[in-house]
Amino acid sequence: MKIAIVCYPTFGGSGVVATELGIALADHGHEVHFITYKQPVRLQLLHSHVHYHEVTVPNYPLFHYQPYELALSSKLVDMVKLHGIDLLHVHYAIPHAYAGYMAKKMLEEEGIFIPMVTTLHGTDITLVGNHPFYKPAVTFSINNSDVVTSVSESLKEDTLRLFDIKKEIYVVPNFIDLAKYDNPYTACQRDLIAHKNEKIITHISNLRKVKRIDNVIEIFSRILEKMPARLIIVGEGPEKKPSKKLCKELGVYDNVSFVGNSHEVDKILCFSDLFLLPSEHESFGLVALEAMACGVPVISSNAGGLSEVNIQGISGYLSNIGDVNEMAENALKILESPEVHAEFRKNARKAATKFETKNIVPLYEEVYNKALKSISGRI
Repeated sequence: MKIAIVCYPTFGGSGVVATELGIALADHGHEVHFITYKQPVRLQLLHSHVHYHEVTVPNYPLFHYQPYELALSSKLVDMVKLHGIDLLHVHYAIPHAYAGYMAKKMLEEEGIFIPMVTTLHGTDITLVGNHPFYKPAVTFSINNSDVVTSVSESLKEDTLRLFDIKKEIYVVPNFIDLAKYDNPYTACQRDLIAHKNEKIITHISNLRKVKRIDNVIEIFSRILEKMPARLIIVGEGPEKKPSKKLCKELGVYDNVSFVGNSHEVDKILCFSDLFLLPSEHESFGLVALEAMACGVPVISSNAGGLSEVNIQGISGYLSNIGDVNEMAENALKILESPEVHAEFRKNARKAATKFETKNIVPLYEEVYNKALKSISGRI
């Protein structure tokens, strides 16, 4: 099968999942074409079945905002015709499903009928999509996709609650290649980021308000009162500056490292003793799953799909959004006993196996076959 994947090429979860999916599909023998404005950060072009096509947006002075959707639609049309692509898989309802629908319509004018699978990841539904300016376009894009998937039951429920959806939504969870998270690193390398007696606490996100970085720092401050520790914050975003200010106010600044966006997330996680994710919204929580794959227990909120990933009392603990006291207590419950910590580490890794690549990619292949059958019945 020849599959075109449209995604954001950034460090966000949707781009990571789309990229990993494409690579896994190529390993299954499919021909995969990534179509986006920049090479995805996780994409290594060392595979004979993986191709990347850049969408270039001409800079016309006429436009105050350059029309990316128009450029993407045209590029999709060209690539489908040039490479004989069988199916479009777009990640995010807008702008990708919207652009994909326009490409489908242009192709139909030339007698080419191609199905489109749309995967909903979260902010395209709960934040951006629910805005009155975008809601009609999101609803239209979902209802005019051939098959729709969401990354969690929680996100499916949110989508059906917020939009007038006529399509069935299939839940296909995010996934992880566990082999990539086997720990090849030595203790002496761990010493590069923390002292031997310090617990390493980690948070990874795009540092937006919805991730509640202030809660991360508050929880860490309470851990630091009880034991030597270092907080590693990975990512870039608008909350970075106020977070540094809060660190200074709480007197923990010297124990916190802001490392920015990193290509060594697996190394940081393998050195970590605990992962914090107190988000206000989280459609799935891919970073929590990545932590668990490294055997790192997770302290999280119970927002969105997190309870489908982090198992209460097994891989970590879940608390109500903003309940810093309980989160800190649970963190210390894990960290203060080496035996308890070891048990949580083992359980976290075991819980992650449910989402292993080999279990999830075949579900997408089933979805693709559904989409191909749906389009063949209309030709």
